[in-house]
Amino acid sequence: MMKYIIAIIQPHRLEEVKQALYDAEVNLMTVSEVLGHGRQMGIAEYYRGNKESGNLLRKIKLEIAVNDAFVEATVKAIVSGAQTGEVGDGKIFVLDLEATIRIRTGEKGSKAIG
Repeated sequence: MMKYIIAIIQPHRLEEVKQALYDAEVNLMTVSEVLGHGRQMGIAEYYRGNKESGNLLRKIKLEIAVNDAFVEATVKAIVSGAQTGEVGDGKIFVLDLEATIRIRTGEKGSKAIG
């Protein structure tokens, strides 16, 4: 089986999360800059030395497809790299992944993840 892991984290924690993932031998990920908010609506955050407040705050979205054997290590790595103990550290979502196809070779399932 396969899982699709989506994590929303603070932008300034991206390097720590990436290093923790590499240390856990998770090397395949998609990273996007996104806007959003959780419970910290209206609470100011600092990003690259600039104070940001308002409805939508800058976040980083990580998308990672893994085989079941890597789910726990992936989640632990994200938590260890992203956790500051402050409001707004983020969320991790783990979803069942029904199918994966590598376009280049046509491989399917766990083999296509890598």
